[in-house]
Amino acid sequence: MTNRSVGIKEVAVAAGVSVTTVSHVLNDVSYARISPETRGKVKSAAEQLGYGPNRLAQALRTQRTGMLGLVSEDIATTPHAGRIILGADEAARARGYNLMIINTSGSASPESRDADVEALLERRVDGILYATMYHRRVQVPVNLGSVPSVLVDSVSTGGSITAVVPDEEGGARAAVGILLAAGHTRIGFLNNTDDVPATWDRLRGFRATLTEAGLDGDAAPVESEISEVQGGYEAARRMLGREDRPTGLFCYNDRMAMGAYRAAAELGLSIPGDLSVVGFDDQELIAANLYPGLTTVALPHYEMGAWAAENLIDAIEGKTDLALMALHPTILDCPVVRRDSVAAPAR
Repeated sequence: MTNRSVGIKEVAVAAGVSVTTVSHVLNDVSYARISPETRGKVKSAAEQLGYGPNRLAQALRTQRTGMLGLVSEDIATTPHAGRIILGADEAARARGYNLMIINTSGSASPESRDADVEALLERRVDGILYATMYHRRVQVPVNLGSVPSVLVDSVSTGGSITAVVPDEEGGARAAVGILLAAGHTRIGFLNNTDDVPATWDRLRGFRATLTEAGLDGDAAPVESEISEVQGGYEAARRMLGREDRPTGLFCYNDRMAMGAYRAAAELGLSIPGDLSVVGFDDQELIAANLYPGLTTVALPHYEMGAWAAENLIDAIEGKTDLALMALHPTILDCPVVRRDSVAAPAR
């Protein structure tokens, strides 16, 4: 617990340095020329004495409150996307900031979203993260630019706000690459029907990877349905009913892959003996609990939240320029998560 009677002077005496040096270290002043050894001594002394900064005094001096706002568009109720919040919160705490969260609905009116942002501005947050539950283009609230802001898992229709998004095309390339590496040459794609970036980027990655491997990517079979279990089942039934049925399936997400498992079972096909399957998203409740476990590609939810908080704080503290970063969204890798749903095709 913080000892309120301990001040910066006591920390300076304990560390054997000046009050100015302590102030520069504890406030992470970028231009201060202080050796790593001295920084370590100051931080150790502050920790041993239980010194905590006076937030009110800091706010008066810096005109900052140490609070970040996060407008969560449904993600607070979504387990896998909720890691955006965890990443942002842990990154913010590591920099001495706290996160204030407002959950809104994806179907909320523009006026309602403006009001959510206004509620954070009234509480004098230093910056705002605006996060959506899936990658798409959004019409941002008109008052979002009142303070430094970063979009998470979305881009603004006007392209005026710094954004961080997953590498949808790269993730698809990795997924198809797994099947190619296992020896599959007849590969199908169960795609989504929604007009969102992931639908088109994953399709582009699927076709391009096959073409680069010497196959006809444009002619490769694609079946589209709603990106739920039932949609995956219906698309897989059509795909697997072909005379030249694929030996490998890439699924738009893990829910569609779950439907594909059901379709394969009904047709008497074993996974991965007769059919290899790769998903997308790494929804652990699904992917790790299917039998066999689903090889998939993970969305970097935690990493996007952490990246957004880090760069927002850098902008607040004058270390970076969000206006320059807004020219192009930052794209983060989607790592492969290998389980047991892929094998060489049966002879």
